[in-house]
Amino acid sequence: MIDDDDSIYHRIFSHPEMVADLLRNFLEPNLLTELDLSHMRRMNTKFTARTGQRRRGDVVWEIPTCAGSSVFLILILEFQSDIDEWMVLRLDVYVGLLYQQLVDERKLKPADGLPPVLPIVLYNGEKPRWNAATSLRDLIRLPAGSPLWQYQPEMRYYVIDEGKFPDEDLKGRWSLTAVFFRIQHPATPASVLDASRDLVVWFDRHPDGPPVKRLFRELLVVALERVKNNNPRPPVPVELEEVVIMLTNYIDQWEKDIEQRGILIGEKNGEKNGILKGEMRTLLLQIQRRFGPVPEWVHARLASANLETLDMWTENILDAISLEDVFRGRDRQ
Repeated sequence: MIDDDDSIYHRIFSHPEMVADLLRNFLEPNLLTELDLSHMRRMNTKFTARTGQRRRGDVVWEIPTCAGSSVFLILILEFQSDIDEWMVLRLDVYVGLLYQQLVDERKLKPADGLPPVLPIVLYNGEKPRWNAATSLRDLIRLPAGSPLWQYQPEMRYYVIDEGKFPDEDLKGRWSLTAVFFRIQHPATPASVLDASRDLVVWFDRHPDGPPVKRLFRELLVVALERVKNNNPRPPVPVELEEVVIMLTNYIDQWEKDIEQRGILIGEKNGEKNGILKGEMRTLLLQIQRRFGPVPEWVHARLASANLETLDMWTENILDAISLEDVFRGRDRQ
């Protein structure tokens, strides 16, 4: 069974090694200095509001600090094509629910204080790039200098926008997460193939790496479904290396199909443009013969017309008394 991207994302980032790889390669280095990524632990969050609504789509990790305390990483896996403009408000609610859970389960007292959080949004959409407010205060409508600012909530999150990283940038990061991003956001069909081959090399060099090879195999099967263009294909092999070989054959065919479609479209557009220019020249000669020198506005009208409109004007010229009569009726563009 081929799982969708959402399921693969959740399962890949349920492994602490993958989360650590994501943070090491895509988080600001100064944010990592106090964190011990080798001993992070996933937290079983309830994230249920008092209304009974279940909060889903998020992963929380407790990460020890070098000082002996903990930071709670809230990792939001965002798959929507439309950007959530209220993400910072959603995260503000999540943090409140997380803190309430920690207070209740760990019997925290005010003297204990609350642990710090690190909210991160991992966005896998294509376009536009993530542009929502990352600070809650950016959404609060108060004039600068208002005394009410001191009572307003503060919330901020960090964004990792997968699609903004150029392929060459990702290639320069010898990271399993970077290969994952390259497969998810290929610049060309060949980019998927390059990334899949690098994936095989990575697992060869890291035999004791995170147990996610099977998940990457499923990811490439999803890629196969995207590129096979409804053509029948044999059953997908079990081994990742064999899937890459199959992907090689289908991507070669995909690139040939794209090239052929481009040639056909170019030929059709060229043929259509040739007919359009021919009818335009014919009508222009008829106008010159009937009405003499052609004013600039006529050239502009002819240049903006389609075939249907030119046909209509060609019929009009048969009984037109004035130049304006030629262009009577609605322009169809």
